[in-house]
Amino acid sequence: MLKFIALSGTTDVTQNLYIYENENDLIVVDCGVGFPEPEMYGVDLIIPDFTYVKENKNKLRGILVTHGHEDHLGALPFLIPEVNAPIYATKLTAGFIEDKFKDYGIKNIKVNVIDPVKDSITLGSFTATPFRVSHSVPDAVGYAIDTPEGKIFHVPDYKFDWTPVDGNPFDISRATLLASGGVLALASDSLGSTTPGYTESEASIERRLEVLSEKAKGQIFFTTISSNISRIQQALSVAQKLGRNVSIIGRSIDKKADIAENFGYLHFPDNLVIPSKQLNQMPKSKRMYIISGSYGQPGSALYRLSLNEHDLLKIEEGDTVIFSSDPAPPGSKTNVDFVVDRLIELGVDVHYYDLQEDLHVSGHGSQEDIKMLFALTRPKFFIPIGGTTRHNRAYRDIAVSLGSVKEHVFELKAGDVLEFRDKSARIAGNVPTKEVLVDGLGIGDVGNVVLRDRKLLATDGIAIALIQIDRKGGMLITEPVIFSRGFVYEAKTKDLLKEAAHDLERQIRQKDKIDKNEARIIAIDFLEKFFYKKTGRRPMILPLIVEA
Repeated sequence: MLKFIALSGTTDVTQNLYIYENENDLIVVDCGVGFPEPEMYGVDLIIPDFTYVKENKNKLRGILVTHGHEDHLGALPFLIPEVNAPIYATKLTAGFIEDKFKDYGIKNIKVNVIDPVKDSITLGSFTATPFRVSHSVPDAVGYAIDTPEGKIFHVPDYKFDWTPVDGNPFDISRATLLASGGVLALASDSLGSTTPGYTESEASIERRLEVLSEKAKGQIFFTTISSNISRIQQALSVAQKLGRNVSIIGRSIDKKADIAENFGYLHFPDNLVIPSKQLNQMPKSKRMYIISGSYGQPGSALYRLSLNEHDLLKIEEGDTVIFSSDPAPPGSKTNVDFVVDRLIELGVDVHYYDLQEDLHVSGHGSQEDIKMLFALTRPKFFIPIGGTTRHNRAYRDIAVSLGSVKEHVFELKAGDVLEFRDKSARIAGNVPTKEVLVDGLGIGDVGNVVLRDRKLLATDGIAIALIQIDRKGGMLITEPVIFSRGFVYEAKTKDLLKEAAHDLERQIRQKDKIDKNEARIIAIDFLEKFFYKKTGRRPMILPLIVEA
């Protein structure tokens, strides 16, 4: 019997983590992060719930990573300290993983580098054979996984691009050979299942970038996600053609570009990329900056630049900013819109998603790409991954249109266990999972209650009531003092706060004797009602009880 468990990554696009398990062995494919929605105040990342993996770590034989995007590898620093298992990835992906481990202070972890042209990996009773696929980051692979119940193809984030920037298209011949013995199931990317046709080649972007850059008179700021090495290569090629020098700005994008160059995935003349201080001395018409912040992340280089708060750079009227990334990944559109609006206010020529200039092509296969993969592998069962519920349903419809039956397409929810036995398949239960939120150094200690409080603080602020009580007599010593933070402007509302303090004093003095717990309850109950009646708002009430 074989279990396929989608811990996450089947309905939320990100947090990709999948488990293959039989009686004695378990392998994990991908281990990615998710990104917080705007209402998740203070949350940095969302990671999968590793409980099941940790409970079965004695069976864990290895972790296979498919490519270098954060939603497929970004949670590894949180899992690896909990388990002891080898990691396997292609050269560029391995470089990204090891660099991430350094950021988290994880030492002495070496990723096993695999060759997608010739290698196979034996992991207990599983054998995983990688094959190259096309995606928006070089060195991406799918895996043909031989299991005791049959062969399963695991192919997240792919498209059929015959002119990729790195010159390595989808390895049709190797994939076809691997599928020739029959395929039990295909777990593959569903994100493009609602888009007709084939996904456009990455090569089409470069000419569009060149046309925009030719028109630019001042500085050019080009932004994309840090792991999109192919897009960075295109920007460098355009800069070289137009006689501009380049500086790479932003810690993440600079580090990933450096890794890619060292491993031979970025190619440019030695004198093209120079330090920003040197570039700043050149005429504006000769400058291009490849800058982080394509998703409008607060604190990123482009975000600070849009507010004129960057230490090294200044953007001015007549400069050009080019966004070349997914226009609306989860949780990002509000931030991107903010940055775009600030740049426009500065008089900058901004090229972004709403202008329909085709400055981004998806890394995910559309309907015809999906049909081609189905035809290539000819599986008995289908598992859509990496999309949302609507993408999974559209994926099912494609499979049915090609002759499958809907009962052979499994639209899994987080934690669902798909069981294979004797060439049959069924959903056989669910592994309990939850969202694990990462806030600074805290992992999983932020939940719905904390988020609710943060939302309240962000919308209605806080009122702090300082209350002094005689410890021995149990009597109020002086009238309470009330402060406002993010609720009302104290300089203009002193009378409101004094009235609240005066009325709270009368409320407390109705008790002959009071302890600090009673004072806290009275203060919260009274002030919540008082402020709502007076202002229509409900600030968080924080009583500070001092016993003297």
